[in-house]
Amino acid sequence: MPFPPTHPALERALAAQGYAEPTPVQDAVLAEEAAGRDLLVSAQTGSGKTVAFGLAAGPTLLGDGDKFGPAGSPLALVIAPTRELAMQVSVELTWLYSQTGARVETCVGGMDPRREQRALANGVHIVVGTPGRLKDHLERGNLDLSALRVVVLDEADEMLDMGFREDLEEILDSAPADRRTLLFSATIAREIAMLAKRYQTDALRIDTVNRHEPHGDIEYRAIRVAPNEVENGVVNVLRYFESPSALVFCNTREGVRHMHASLRERGFAVVGLSGELGQRERSDALQALRDGQARVCVATDVAARGLDLPDLGLVIHADLPVNKAGLLHRSGRTGRAGKKGVSVLLVSYTRRRKAEQLLASANIEAVWQGPPTPEMIRERDQTRLLEDPILTEPLLEEDMALAKLVLATRTPEEVAAALIRLHRARLPAAEDLHIDPRDGQGSSSSPMPPRADRWSPDREGPVGRPERLDPSEVTWFRINVGRAKNADPKWLIPMICRLGHVTKPEIGSIKIFDQDTKFEIARHAEAKFAAAVKATMNDEIKIEPTVAPASGQKTAPPRDAPGGERPARSFKTGPRPEYKGKGDGAPRAEGGYKGKADWKGPPKEGGGYKGRPENFKPKGPPKEGGGYKGKAENFKGPAKEGGFKKPFKKSKSNAGPKG
Repeated sequence: MPFPPTHPALERALAAQGYAEPTPVQDAVLAEEAAGRDLLVSAQTGSGKTVAFGLAAGPTLLGDGDKFGPAGSPLALVIAPTRELAMQVSVELTWLYSQTGARVETCVGGMDPRREQRALANGVHIVVGTPGRLKDHLERGNLDLSALRVVVLDEADEMLDMGFREDLEEILDSAPADRRTLLFSATIAREIAMLAKRYQTDALRIDTVNRHEPHGDIEYRAIRVAPNEVENGVVNVLRYFESPSALVFCNTREGVRHMHASLRERGFAVVGLSGELGQRERSDALQALRDGQARVCVATDVAARGLDLPDLGLVIHADLPVNKAGLLHRSGRTGRAGKKGVSVLLVSYTRRRKAEQLLASANIEAVWQGPPTPEMIRERDQTRLLEDPILTEPLLEEDMALAKLVLATRTPEEVAAALIRLHRARLPAAEDLHIDPRDGQGSSSSPMPPRADRWSPDREGPVGRPERLDPSEVTWFRINVGRAKNADPKWLIPMICRLGHVTKPEIGSIKIFDQDTKFEIARHAEAKFAAAVKATMNDEIKIEPTVAPASGQKTAPPRDAPGGERPARSFKTGPRPEYKGKGDGAPRAEGGYKGKADWKGPPKEGGGYKGRPENFKPKGPPKEGGGYKGKAENFKGPAKEGGFKKPFKKSKSNAGPKG
């Protein structure tokens, strides 16, 4: 479907850039009903909205002319939440208006404000900026909005979330009342609707968000990893997919620093983005990504806002996003302009429920699986090597001459083996990860493992008890759960496997005592088990190395052993026939306990009620308000309001409704 008619100069720019078909949001803003009107648009990141509002504003800015007139006060103002997004918008509008003589200026934090001041003084047609810097220029008198024809709010929901409401209101209040206002937002929340109601007139509502399939060009995968192996999981995911560009998200600056250093040590071409970097460092990092010098970017949510990386095919959530909006904004960095992308959530065993709730809130169905193994990565490497363009490109004469020389001294097998070694030498090594036996390798879209893979008691021998290991090849551990807390092998074994990242055959004997349980772990799994439990233990469960229990130490009997469990509760009425009193075994005395018959002396201090002495006499009449005295014999008529003697006074707190 070709682009709807728009300004001829913009049509020529689209053709020069190879744009043949519009995206849904671009098609919607160019419809006849949208011409000249304020627009309230719901559009997701990567939907082509920058070109969309550039096309929508064109007829208003240019009119019937083919080019802009002399530059003066700006005619269009675009407000974006971050400097990266503002700079990207500026680049897009520069090529879109390249044949109109437009002067586009960017005003963002972290850049030299004096240079921006000089550019505004020399005259511009379009200004793109962040709310804080635009407000600063406005208050200093550097930015004149009197000639403004169009105002665009890009990612308005992000700007409100970042606390720019007052800045936006000050800027919009300074703009002419007859300008067009184009408001773009991923979601139209209550705050966005209120902003639109205040600053837009008869706005056309356009919704291009697919509620049932958000980010339809993105494939979501949830990969279960051990809590102490998330970093290695990132390595294997990067190696498995080998995307030209990848974005790894961490929740903190410290996380970004650690992940960036770790990936760099492993041989990845990686840059890091966080709020602690200066503008020069950020610009250098982004330029390295665009030039292909770096392939991986590690960033926080704030630092990655507005990023538009070329050929970004993979997003990895090393830390789970905090909410649905964070998940969608992160994942929206890939799968743009009709290209496919992959969004991978690395989910530690302890955060599975959080991930399930996050995906459900975003209406996303993810494929759940275990992490890529080194074997899987080697298979992908082999496929990529056989499909490498270097093997299919036409051969040059000088290459053929060298090839004949090499074959004269080496066999074809030796040459091929050398080629493979060269190919592998430039690739970071894959990591050996713990594979949970309950994980299916991508075969299930449900986070729950198949029923056949779940823990179940053995059909033969003691319930849930593994085979014995050689005593010389085991290490004993202790867990602070014993028979007093209903310890049982049926649930102890799965818990030990989950916390220690071991399999059932790697667990030996289990000795359950009253307050704790001792168990064997195969010697070859000892180091892995100790490291895993250190990372996964909580305040309630403690696992630590110990010595083997003494040969004569008795274990606690199970609850179903004789004497190990109280009889089932009976709900029959009447006295219990099996009850026998202490001492003589006589039945309970009628009327209840009357005290010890052979007791002599006063009750101990602090004991129960001692009773009145035999010569007790009251000191006077009972106080008013005492116990019930009964009705007089000659009582007649209803009781007074409020009960006996004193009338009831209503307080303000319990007074009923008036009237």
